[in-house]
Amino acid sequence: MLDFLVVQFLTGLAGACSLFLVAAGLSLIFGVTRVVNFAHGALYMLGAYFAYALIARLGAGPLGFWAGLALAALAVGALGAGLEATLLRRLYGSPELFQLLATFGVALIAEDAVLWLFGPEELVGPRAPGLGGSVRLLGHQLPEYDLFLLALGPAVLGLLWLMLHRTRFGVLVRAATEDRDMVGALGVDQAWLFTAVFAIGAALAGLGGALAIPRSAAHAAMDVEVIVEAFVVVVVGGMGSVLGAFLAAVLIAELHAFGIVLFPDLTLVLVFLVMAVVLVLRPQGLLGRAEGIAREGPAERASLAPPRRGIGPGWAALALLLLGAPLLLGEYHLGVLTEILIFALFAASLHFLVGIGGLVSFGHAAYFGLGAYAAALAAKALGWGLGPALLLAPAAALVGGLVLGWFCVRLSGIYLAMLTLAFAQILFAVAFQWSALTGGDNGILGVWPPAWAAGGARFYYLALALVAAALFLLRRIVFAPFGYALRAARDSALRAEAIGIDVIRWRWLAFALAGGFAGLAGGLYAFFKGSVFPAALGVPISLDGLVMLLLGGVGTLSGPLLGALAYKLLQIGIATATDFWRLYLGLVIVGLVLAFPHGLGGFLAGLGGHRRGAPGRGG
Repeated sequence: MLDFLVVQFLTGLAGACSLFLVAAGLSLIFGVTRVVNFAHGALYMLGAYFAYALIARLGAGPLGFWAGLALAALAVGALGAGLEATLLRRLYGSPELFQLLATFGVALIAEDAVLWLFGPEELVGPRAPGLGGSVRLLGHQLPEYDLFLLALGPAVLGLLWLMLHRTRFGVLVRAATEDRDMVGALGVDQAWLFTAVFAIGAALAGLGGALAIPRSAAHAAMDVEVIVEAFVVVVVGGMGSVLGAFLAAVLIAELHAFGIVLFPDLTLVLVFLVMAVVLVLRPQGLLGRAEGIAREGPAERASLAPPRRGIGPGWAALALLLLGAPLLLGEYHLGVLTEILIFALFAASLHFLVGIGGLVSFGHAAYFGLGAYAAALAAKALGWGLGPALLLAPAAALVGGLVLGWFCVRLSGIYLAMLTLAFAQILFAVAFQWSALTGGDNGILGVWPPAWAAGGARFYYLALALVAAALFLLRRIVFAPFGYALRAARDSALRAEAIGIDVIRWRWLAFALAGGFAGLAGGLYAFFKGSVFPAALGVPISLDGLVMLLLGGVGTLSGPLLGALAYKLLQIGIATATDFWRLYLGLVIVGLVLAFPHGLGGFLAGLGGHRRGAPGRGG
């Protein structure tokens, strides 16, 4: 038994090498530029594809193989430098969440670009020359390439340590990690520093992808697989800490190595469970410092105008259009509009957390999924009608918000965002593996509304009425004393506490309320689709909500509605026109971010402010 544990431990260490390279690059980039780079997984994927192509061109001999790996890493590093210089540098003056949106668009572009260039088939790379065999250790065979990775990981860590602690460039990197504004005030060329750090971080990600080629096939989904784990490693280790990233990579890799053997039923949840425990006990990670995800910016801290009496002409026109939509649209397009309404409510509930409360969530799908499963189980397992099921959906999600929010509100910035992601992934794993209750991957089917609400127009009007009522209630909450107290805590928690506002309590309640509204959206979605699958709790739903919110603009109440409309129409319209819809959608997202750095809602509100001669933003 002991020999098996030792070999399994060494296998885990070998797997930690590629993960460490990706996480170290991500940690360096965030530490200096404060960019939450969702395109980092795409850089890892490009490293794998570039290595495959270069080795095929140069030959699989020793010179061609190792030169191919090195050139792939350099090529990805050059791409990273170009990405920073041409795109992100234009967005440093914008709220940092919009930089996240831009990198999300880049990730979409990269995913379809490799499909276009290399095709959909998985590409298996050659074995490393001279390292294709195995050695016998304690009665078990251990691949020689794994032994090479065992030595490479600590070697890269040592080289990074020497760079950061024994060179002038490393001193500047560490200084920028502590206070980048002060570094700029001392005369350091920040543009050059940021580009150099981004290039190094990208090259590390590319090297990690290239080194993965002899162990696993290159495919277009590997960016999504690695980016979530890389964020886990960086957050557990501590944002900006390379040594922390190394320790966390070893921890996560060993959890994978032993978890699949010792706890096969917990393989999907174990990593995120550990991350949640680490963040609850040590919010800044193992070796990190507490850090907010974003500084205060105009769009993230906008002051909303008080609600006007009555309804404005624009909202009246929109109401008439929505009421008359069944007379103008066919069944398919009416279904699209119904889905947009549902996701507008979901995005609005996320806006209540992010825009009003200043609480960034990467796992808001947890409440959407809780509402969807609660409604589906009430209808199928309990035999409840549509009304009681739709009442249970927000109630279940509100309780989920109370439970999960109790832990989340004690964190801030990227650590808060990643803890919400951890909880969402834990719920996803439970839904996926608890097949006796949730149906597992087969889902819960046949969740249809009764005859009086079935059909395109009838369900559309039901969704329209509930979404409109929920949005109206959300607006009233925002401009109630509770909403003002929440915004005060968002703008300055210390000042809010000084005047008697219980910041933790109000934020906790905000999590519960946002969860309840998201749960209502999830319940409607379950009856709209007629089924519920674990994907309702998945990362893509959370990312969709963030994209809608950021496209529409964080600083206005109308932003989530505009964002949901724009994103869904773009997604559906482009997907029906081309197989490479992610590429074109990514290009559109990047273009919108550059053209409207405060979102569509912020742009329209700014136009309205100029017409009225007022500088402020309205809802």
